[in-house]
Formats: sequence, structure tokens, C-alpha cells
Amino acid sequence: MQIKKAVFPVGGMGTRFLPATKAIPKEMLPVVDKPLIQYAVEEAYAAGIREMIFVTGRHKRAIEDHFDTAYELEAELAAANKNELLDLVNSIKPEDMNCIYVRQPKALGLGHAVMCAESLVGDDPFAVLLADDLMLGAEQTKGGPTVLQQMVQAYESQPGIVLAVQDVPKEDTKRYGVVDVRGADARQAEVFGMVEKPSPEKAPSTLAVAGRYILTPSVFQSVREQPRGAGGEIQLTDGIAALIGKEKVYAFRYDGKRYDCGSKEGFLQATVDLALANPELSTALRAHLATLG
Repeated sequence: MQIKKAVFPVGGMGTRFLPATKAIPKEMLPVVDKPLIQYAVEEAYAAGIREMIFVTGRHKRAIEDHFDTAYELEAELAAANKNELLDLVNSIKPEDMNCIYVRQPKALGLGHAVMCAESLVGDDPFAVLLADDLMLGAEQTKGGPTVLQQMVQAYESQPGIVLAVQDVPKEDTKRYGVVDVRGADARQAEVFGMVEKPSPEKAPSTLAVAGRYILTPSVFQSVREQPRGAGGEIQLTDGIAALIGKEKVYAFRYDGKRYDCGSKEGFLQATVDLALANPELSTALRAHLATLG
């Protein structure tokens, strides 16, 4: 079955970026000239997905506005013959892309956020993209596949749950969900176990789950059956782990780079790297960086 739907859990509070996120959704923070959520949506669109499901929360109206028509802005740009800018604004939401919004009433974890989209997903396999993780395919700027495109191709080759994974330093396993696989060096390996934020000495590997998933609809019932974790949160990882042995779960080592834009360090790294890759900005930025020694 084709992956036609993508879920974007965007209901979080973004406390690590306060006070900026007091009134602005963290997903609307711009990296160079595009908000984080747009990078994620463009990645899904490039993978052939046309139905975008946003699981929102309070104070997230700006996300809906961003993908909506801005009549006044478009009229002013047209009147001023600023056609390039008008085309840029219109390109945010292509005509064949459908945006659907559902409210997450309480912030009860990623598993709960995904469950809020159950009635919209139905019986179809679907993708989940975390906008905090800005992910770029290694050859994406040259027309190569995005990370989600790579995952969709892997799913079509071997259907099942597909988890994007990356190697992390051993001491950092306590920050991630970590998979237990056979053949850790393989591009795609079957998962035999998952541990959420294990201590380095208990981690089954150094392959950590990143912010891209392809899931089957059975994950909804599996998540629903899991006990709640700390703070009453409902964990997506627990629901996926419970399906291991019942259906195929694969760890997929994507070809590309992930920026943890939920952290200030990752956000700044992404901003600098993407600005340096921008032909309009790179020369001036490189000259400025050279003055810093």
C-alpha cells in the first residue's frame, strides 16, 4: 500500500525556546527563511504524500494560517507586480495538497498525539514527521531523495513499520529510543527490541530513533493498550515495541543529516549550515564568520 498520509504532531509547548515560544509555535520558528513545519511538509510532499494531518494544540493557530490563503498579502504582491514573491507565497501549499487539523486537548505525549489522528488515518499506513527534527537527505540539494522519500522506498521494498535511525555516541543513548537489531551495519535491519532512553551500559546498540516514522494502523490499538509512563504520558515507542514479533519492524539508516531544532544548539547549527548553502547569503555569511576568528 502507498503512503498517502502524514501526521505532524505539533501540539507541544516548546518550553526550551521560551520566551520566543510564549506566543509563537516552536514549529513556526524560521530556519533562514522558512519555518520548521514547512521543511517537514515539503519533505512529505516530495515523498508523494498529499494529505497532511496536523495534530495541534492551543496557541497553534499560526500553523493553520501559514498554510492558508493570505488574500490581502497576495493582492498587495500582485498589485505591486512582485510576481516572484507571489509565486513563493503560493508555493507554500500546492493546489493538490490537503491540510487537515485536529486538536490534541492535552499534551500527553507523542503516542497520544498520534492517536488523535486515528480517525483521519483510518486503515492506511502513514508517516509521522516531527518538525523539531529538521532532516535533509545527503543529495537533496542536488535533486536527490529526502529522508522520507528514502523511507518510503524502503517500505515499498519491505512493507512494515520503518523507523529512521542514526548512530549516536554511546553516552547519548539516554536521550533517545534505542533499537536492538541484528546486523547493525545494514542499511535496513529488522528490529528485535526497543528501549526508551537507556543508560549507556544498558543500551542494546547505538542506533537511536530519529523523528521520522512509517507506521501501520495497528499501532493505534497497541499504543492504547500500553500503561502510561512518567507524568502520565502515552509513549509512541512503547506501542511500537509491543508490535515487535507481531509484525515486521525495521530500523532504517537514512542517508542525510538531522538537526535537533528542539534544542538551541541544533537550531543554530541548522541556521548556519542552511544559510551557508544559500547562494544569496553564503558569501556575506562566510565573510562575517571569518571575522570571528
